[in-house]
Amino acid sequence: MLSKNKIECIRRQFPILKIKVYGKKLIYFDNAATTQKPILLIKNIKKYYTKINSNVHRGEYKLSQLATEEMEKSRKKIQNFIHALYSHEIIFTKGTTDSINIVAFGIKNFIYKNDEIIISYLEHHSNIVPWQIICKEKGALLKIIPIDKKGCLKLNVFKKKLSNKTKIVSLTHISNVLGVINPIKKIIKMAHKYGALVLIDGTQAVSHIPVNVQDIDVDFYVFSAHKMYGPTGIGVLYGKKFLLEKLSPSQGGGEMIKEVNFNKTIYSNLPFKFEAGTPNIEGIIASRYAIKFIENIGIKKIKDYEDYLLFYATKKLSNIKGITIYAKKIPRSGILSFNLKKLHSFDVGNILDRLGIAVRTGHHCSQPLIKLFNIYGTIRISFAIYNTIEEIDFLYKAILKVKKIFSY
Repeated sequence: MLSKNKIECIRRQFPILKIKVYGKKLIYFDNAATTQKPILLIKNIKKYYTKINSNVHRGEYKLSQLATEEMEKSRKKIQNFIHALYSHEIIFTKGTTDSINIVAFGIKNFIYKNDEIIISYLEHHSNIVPWQIICKEKGALLKIIPIDKKGCLKLNVFKKKLSNKTKIVSLTHISNVLGVINPIKKIIKMAHKYGALVLIDGTQAVSHIPVNVQDIDVDFYVFSAHKMYGPTGIGVLYGKKFLLEKLSPSQGGGEMIKEVNFNKTIYSNLPFKFEAGTPNIEGIIASRYAIKFIENIGIKKIKDYEDYLLFYATKKLSNIKGITIYAKKIPRSGILSFNLKKLHSFDVGNILDRLGIAVRTGHHCSQPLIKLFNIYGTIRISFAIYNTIEEIDFLYKAILKVKKIFSY
């Protein structure tokens, strides 16, 4: 377990944690939406603009070569981080949403009328809407894996939904609302028996638990840098090489071409086939330092510490009368969603904000799941490596204060 001194050392690497909100010390519990950024990353964004700012892959001059080298180092770093077989299996995108859309658009030529696509009740809108669009366009059927009362996927129902018509299964690794960890290795194996492809949304996983795409044998794995201490505007699409070669690109333009004339265009090789236009160069370069930050601590140590925070918070908040904690009794990772009896989540979040505590309220871009629970939304706290037991204790007292305010 990481010591208190070590956590304080980590916290000093995040300048924003020193600010005050409404005169109160900031307590940031919205890490599932985006994490804060370490000074190492901030310095390297500045370094790019002051030392090597230039476009990549297009210039023979020194600055362009340096920028290109730095960008490709990040591709290699990500490859090693998720244990991909080749660096050209790593595609840079704008974010997880963009990555999912690239796959959905790319495989639609292999989707036919009455084919089936399977998702679950735990999905973020970005892993629902693209598949609805494809199903509507191609006449395919969208099937949904239900969850039980605890919040776990009903794998027995999933097994029954699988068939030779199943073309792709697209699921979250960890629920952004409940923090539920899905048994994706088992799910992937089940889907592959029917020849179905599998896409896993790893947005809430990569900075919290170890990920090995070869071990789980996933076909596509997607995530965003900004939820793993990196910059916004950068996403990753991992895909098996032979599958990426079959997919059609979703955008056309510079960089993704080998040859263009008015009769025909020949696309470039991987990974550039899917990277049209000038990329977010400084963001891609900086994302390498976000991974370096994670590796310097150790992903397993991060997992253990965040599990400890979650266990403590669950136990502490359970003592509050009238609180409902969702998915309380199943394996979760770094996320705790709750409601207070007779209080709207927005009102609770608003008062917590005035006390310096940043939480997320509402449906969390997962309306089908929220409607399933027959509620308007939840109050969600989500942890990162810089959160502390003392912050949880302060949150506990703040919730009691909120209840007292509304008791009049």
